[in-house]
Amino acid sequence: MNLTKTVVDRLPPPEPIPPAVRAQTFYRDDRLKGFAVRVTSAGVKTFIVEKRINGRVKRITLGRFGELTVEQARKQAQKLLGEIASGSDPVAKKKEARAKSVTLGEAFERYLEVRSGLKESTVKDYRYIMKRNFGDWKNTPMLNISKDMVGRRHSKLGAASHSRANNAMRVLRAVFNFAAGEYEDAQGRTLFLENPTRRLSHTRAWFRIGRKQTYIKQHELPAWYEAVMALDNDRVTGKAEVVRDYLLLILFTGLRRTEAATMKWNQVDLVGRTLIIHDTKNHEQHTLPLSDFLYDLLSRRKAASESVYVFDGDGKAGYLNDPRKCMNRVIEASGVDFALHDLRRTFITIAESLDIPAYALKRLLNHKMNNDVTAGYIIIDVERLRRPMQQVTDYILSVSGVREMSNVVSFRRL
Repeated sequence: MNLTKTVVDRLPPPEPIPPAVRAQTFYRDDRLKGFAVRVTSAGVKTFIVEKRINGRVKRITLGRFGELTVEQARKQAQKLLGEIASGSDPVAKKKEARAKSVTLGEAFERYLEVRSGLKESTVKDYRYIMKRNFGDWKNTPMLNISKDMVGRRHSKLGAASHSRANNAMRVLRAVFNFAAGEYEDAQGRTLFLENPTRRLSHTRAWFRIGRKQTYIKQHELPAWYEAVMALDNDRVTGKAEVVRDYLLLILFTGLRRTEAATMKWNQVDLVGRTLIIHDTKNHEQHTLPLSDFLYDLLSRRKAASESVYVFDGDGKAGYLNDPRKCMNRVIEASGVDFALHDLRRTFITIAESLDIPAYALKRLLNHKMNNDVTAGYIIIDVERLRRPMQQVTDYILSVSGVREMSNVVSFRRL
């Protein structure tokens, strides 16, 4: 048909088939091949161009009837059809234009959307890092972020903290690597030929961060243990007894802080005397036997618990979130300055000093053994870990003055 204002005005909307499902009908112009109007069951009329481009029929939206007149839409269609006839791809060009203008903030959100398997805690950390270190770049087109900008920002962040500066740049590097595969030009080539964070490797600007070696030493354990056991609830701390048991569980199991904090009662088997961590760092289920001390601790908690979480908290998440106030009380009372991960390192140090077999030790810590061919053939049942787990417990309690144990082995110096 010959599309005119009168004709388009009178075009009826199609009936929804089945009911409540939107339908659409296309009315094509006789005067200009490829020019058409799309009418939906809601009565919306939109001008389009449809043409085969690179072997595929593509539809390009021009605008709605009313916002554009028929003649304005026809002129736009004629221009686009001319470009297509000369070998151009307006769809790809439009996509390229959007990609060239994508900002760091937009790419970061798209990155999180595509990487849907990221842990909630990881997403939270990434958002914090981006906001704190690159908040002023949020609306900056990624193509405008240069190597020099990255180098200067890394140096500036490093003046406050080397480790935080490196972590920030690792997140930024991940976003740029993602963008390289996500955003293309009209020919399908990546718009991000080089990641600007490579400047840090080229100039050897990454800060060297030594691995932390802090742990609670043998002579510090009695004072630390006594201070932890002295924690009780009061108006200020509220959940002191929960924190007490939380700290003890990490020390006696070597669990990571989030693994312990988010643990639910359905992960604890008091009959079989085991606990299971599903959401681990290496994504492999981790099952540990309970020593006698841990069994008593968890039995006592279970009897008094009304929460699905072993270590319940007052926050929105429902589990213990910030034990810092109670930790400060322990530090002040014992004189032992420690962080939560120091408790895991203490467990590792003790287990290694007791000459626990390497394969059993790695299983206790849930460390992967990817490069060890032999390890792939060794299946260690949880019951075989029960004895080494009890050994670590006995050692900690004996050094802390709670339990007697003969032939106590001293810590090896790191």
